[in-house]
Amino acid sequence: MKKTTHYGKNFDDLAPKFLRKVYGGIKGNIRLAVLKKDLSQFFPSAINRTDKTHPPLSILDAGGGAGPFSLKLAQLGHRVTLCDISEKMLEKASEEVKKNRLSSRVTLIHGAIQELPVHNPGRYDLVLCHAVLEWVEDPRDLISHLTRLLDNSGMLSMTFYNLDGMIFKNMLRTNYKKILNREYKGWPGSLTPSHPRQPEKVLTWLEEQNLKIVCHSGIRVFHDYILDPHDREKNLDTVLDLEIKFSRKPPYRDLGRYQHILACRQMPKRTV
Repeated sequence: MKKTTHYGKNFDDLAPKFLRKVYGGIKGNIRLAVLKKDLSQFFPSAINRTDKTHPPLSILDAGGGAGPFSLKLAQLGHRVTLCDISEKMLEKASEEVKKNRLSSRVTLIHGAIQELPVHNPGRYDLVLCHAVLEWVEDPRDLISHLTRLLDNSGMLSMTFYNLDGMIFKNMLRTNYKKILNREYKGWPGSLTPSHPRQPEKVLTWLEEQNLKIVCHSGIRVFHDYILDPHDREKNLDTVLDLEIKFSRKPPYRDLGRYQHILACRQMPKRTV
């Protein structure tokens, strides 16, 4: 089994389970729908390419795994660089690239985000970093590195596993010992993240990099709290509609199992 390094979790041994549990089913549909909604409103050039006169974006999918979101952007004509430390995940991404004839638009890199070369200013119009922050030991260093990869006019899209949502789910399950002892790690082989993050801290880390928060959403703001498995599978279209409707509304947003943040550089003020 590949162990977690200071660069993050290697999902080689868990790739099939990850693809099924995180990317697949209603959970995956909710995730993709919220991401699409947020980017459509706050960075429409990534999603709405009706006007082909606009040049394609340069997009980095940092720790992108099999690329379920970024490869859809490549299908719209954007140039995508996808990096991950998992060979198995990249194999899945490569299969999708070949299947959809995207080889001219997609570059796959086997390696850690933190080892990607940086430029000043950065070279990417859009940097995606989804479900990575909760697996690394030094999240502030990762955010700093991502910022250096971002173009001056670019946008950072980040999702992370929400500690507050994890605590609430354990309360509902009456796992009081876990809460009192702050023992939130899952069993070996589970997909429970090693380092769930508190949204307030992540927002502070982003602001330390002089990034402006332009959108904050919750992903799976109520679906995961339906404890009965049978009830959880009812009326999935309605569930998806309600998840999108309440994704940005506190307090529902703040209980989302994942949080989605869009942030851009704050340009320095001119001095007179």
